[in-house]
Amino acid sequence: MRDVAEEDTEVILRGTKRGIKSRHAQMLVIGGTIGTGLFVGTGQALAIAGPAFLFAAYLVICFLVYGIVTAITEVGAYLPVQGMSVAYYGNRIVSPSLGFALGWMYWYTWGISVAYEITAAAVVINYWPNTIPVAVWITIMLVVIVALNFFPVKVYGESEFWFASIKVFTIIGLLILSVVLFFGGGPDHTRLGFWYWQDPGATKEYLVGGAGGRFCAFLFTLIYSCFSFNFSPELMILAAGEMQSPRKNLPKAALHFIWRLIVFYALGALAIGVICRSDESALTDGGKGAASSPWVIAIERAGIHGLDSVINAVVITSAWSSGNSVLYMSSRSLYSLAIAGDAPRIFTRCNKYGVPVYAVIASSLLSLLAYLNVGTVSGIVFNWFVSIINTAAFISWVCCCLVYFRFKKACAAQGITKSDLPYTSIMQPWASWIAIVAFGLFGLLNGFSVFFPGNFNASDFLTSYIGIPVFLLIYFGHKFSATREPWLRSPNSIDLKTGLAEILADEESNSAIHEATSLAKHIGYRWLRRMYTIWGWE
Repeated sequence: MRDVAEEDTEVILRGTKRGIKSRHAQMLVIGGTIGTGLFVGTGQALAIAGPAFLFAAYLVICFLVYGIVTAITEVGAYLPVQGMSVAYYGNRIVSPSLGFALGWMYWYTWGISVAYEITAAAVVINYWPNTIPVAVWITIMLVVIVALNFFPVKVYGESEFWFASIKVFTIIGLLILSVVLFFGGGPDHTRLGFWYWQDPGATKEYLVGGAGGRFCAFLFTLIYSCFSFNFSPELMILAAGEMQSPRKNLPKAALHFIWRLIVFYALGALAIGVICRSDESALTDGGKGAASSPWVIAIERAGIHGLDSVINAVVITSAWSSGNSVLYMSSRSLYSLAIAGDAPRIFTRCNKYGVPVYAVIASSLLSLLAYLNVGTVSGIVFNWFVSIINTAAFISWVCCCLVYFRFKKACAAQGITKSDLPYTSIMQPWASWIAIVAFGLFGLLNGFSVFFPGNFNASDFLTSYIGIPVFLLIYFGHKFSATREPWLRSPNSIDLKTGLAEILADEESNSAIHEATSLAKHIGYRWLRRMYTIWGWE
């Protein structure tokens, strides 16, 4: 029998395991963060801005988010170390203080996001009449989400693959339904076309009249729409730390990301504007749970019975799936912080399956905030949660661009050429410059409506901007406690070598195994291989 000290040493030395396969990674990237924002939250944007601005805003955000994806993938594909995250790269490439502030921001933001998604799912359940207390539903969903995160990462990857698949195929089904309704294939055979773009209209005014009101409506929709995309690039980088052959599969995930953004987000926004009126009262104040979803409203108005309950069930699984993903992200962020020495070393401990158990436990504690939904002040606290999540996303994406710029400077200074990088994008660096300006402005304009005459109140102002001083407090707090650390690492001092040899050796080994067990078994099924390639599973 081994003694306790030996067992303890083994736990410390164990790291996370690369158990996420390529098909898991593909679904995690596009499906993992699809939650209630896309299915339900789009309704408010449609009601305020109209269908044309909703569609245009989603197109713009798709481009901006893809700019973040390609930038951070270039960094991650070169150094896909275990425990990697945007915070890890912030520490290693930009400055220790940035890595510290980002890491802790990710941890608490994603922990709060678990509470947000669980609460949203519990509320949506009330679409069906029942007498079960909401605390019971919260407990059931919380137990399942936490349990899944204690299983080996391949179990998490497989469960999230199927969770995300449900969402993806549901959106595809809803897009097909939208085409059917567009051409008059519904029960009442009313051909919708773009009628709702004429009555009540393609655009709306917000806060003020005229062109200024239309600009405010579009600006609101741009900022609000970001909530549906929050942290997709960061999830891809986190998952790459436990991905098989990350130098191959991470670029593949990035390459397939853009068309999925367009299909699921941009075309989804277009479809919503086609099948649902923007002046439906249920979009803002007349609906409850999924009843305020533009998809459900359109289905009810079309007279398709039973499908609204199906969509409601999907909304619940979407929130459940997103809760699963953000708890994974929160725990791995804490693990990454501990690896970098910015959190207690106990959070680096993994069990024999490669799960950072103490990091999962600590992150799960934040999800208990979901029980605030039981109290009378849950609505107020819930709005603060949403604000912190939104602001954190803008800060994160700005920092992703900073990491990319410093990485490119370090590559130039250390003689690392384009041919040495496993992934580059023709969109860079211009996409990153556009994204850093856009998301920086979005962060500052997050609560722009409170500055209009008659709209200011302290609670709305704090709700919109509380995340920025919290981040700066963490950043400068670390900076002043670590005065010897540089404000910005010089390009020549940035470490682009440590761990690279092990990564290349591991990649070679995985490549040899993949060659032997690849899709050769499907050699007679060319159509299947084609589908695998299109979907990104190969």
